[in-house]
Amino acid sequence: MTPPQHPGPASAPPPGCPAHQDSGAVPLLGPRFQSEDRARLYREMYEQHGPLAPVLLPGDVPCWLVLGYRELHRVTSEPALFSRDSGLWNQWPNIPPDWPLLPMVGKQPSILYTVGERHRRRAALVGDALAAVDPFELRNHAERFADRLIDGICARGSADLIAEYATVLPALVLAQLYGFSDQAGAELVPSINALVDGGPEALRGRDRVQAAMHSLLAARRTAPGAGVASRMLHHDHAPEFTFEELLEDMMVNIVAGHQPTADWIGNSLRLMLTDERFAASLSGGRHSVAEAMNEVLWEDTPTQNIAGRWTTRDTRLAGRHIPAGDLLMLSFAAANGDPQIRPDRTVFTGGNSAFLSFGHGEHRCPYPAQDLAEGIARTGIEVLLDRLPDLDLAVSPQALVWRASPFLRGLAALPARFTPTPTSAAGGHG
Repeated sequence: MTPPQHPGPASAPPPGCPAHQDSGAVPLLGPRFQSEDRARLYREMYEQHGPLAPVLLPGDVPCWLVLGYRELHRVTSEPALFSRDSGLWNQWPNIPPDWPLLPMVGKQPSILYTVGERHRRRAALVGDALAAVDPFELRNHAERFADRLIDGICARGSADLIAEYATVLPALVLAQLYGFSDQAGAELVPSINALVDGGPEALRGRDRVQAAMHSLLAARRTAPGAGVASRMLHHDHAPEFTFEELLEDMMVNIVAGHQPTADWIGNSLRLMLTDERFAASLSGGRHSVAEAMNEVLWEDTPTQNIAGRWTTRDTRLAGRHIPAGDLLMLSFAAANGDPQIRPDRTVFTGGNSAFLSFGHGEHRCPYPAQDLAEGIARTGIEVLLDRLPDLDLAVSPQALVWRASPFLRGLAALPARFTPTPTSAAGGHG
């Protein structure tokens, strides 16, 4: 993805902004957002501030965190008032060129920051390309790659299910669906993970993924083939967009599709291995897999907080005055636990799918992309439990560590043990 653009010199945030007037503003990258009990923090913020809370981004840059379910629904339903156009931000004069959240907030030529009719046509292009994926083909690819990964661990009797399974499977399947060969997809996995990790290798990972995507699109220009990339390039709306814009949307979809799906797999496995409601049926309950995945979207949704929306004019939300150009971060995790919607969070959610984990409104995760993520995650979990039926945690539940990110919710590792099984006798799904 191209580096974001922003105007203006760096300076201190202006005095009198809401977050600085309110001593209860919480640093979004502070230690409390990196703790395990994130749900308690959201409840405390809601009790102190109501459904809209002032928070601080790095450098004491102020913004709002939308905690309430109804408020988040409203913000995502009114694009004319709450825009996805980050160029509206009134804090750009105070943002230094090396600000760490620029890749998330900065203006980019991707579908994420397109608005109006152009966004709707661009979203239709992406949605149609994804919707054409055959669900049987998706499951076959997911089963094949899942079996291959399990073959690599089944004889050992132990594995880290995050590093060796959850963070590999979605990237392999998505690369295949986009049109990469098995070998090219496997070579991309480390780069995709480096990109989403945001560590020292992030930029190099981004460059490698972007170069591979560019080569694939360039090849499909003259030699159309199967896969999402080819369908995007030859869609009826494709002539309306530049090659670079299509490349950006390829990047967004494969990267944004990978990490949340990986965390959905890891968080669901953690729940099934630690919660007695699911642990009792590990070896035989496909229905319990769907229930666990649904519960995770309410309680430990992989996508926690995103930026965001920018007000196009002065307005009011949750009883607060919001100046034009203010940034609102959307907290899907907090909205899913809104006490006005779920007064008793100990009650099992069952099949209720009214969560906001995939967003809402015209900028929500495309429904076909949601279906792909669910298909990959559910197949990956089912194959793993079929192949390793006595799977169990290798450490105490209290020893599990969440990654330190306020934006995504996922485990750093998930050590597991199981009865070793020779690869040749492990079975398979195709």
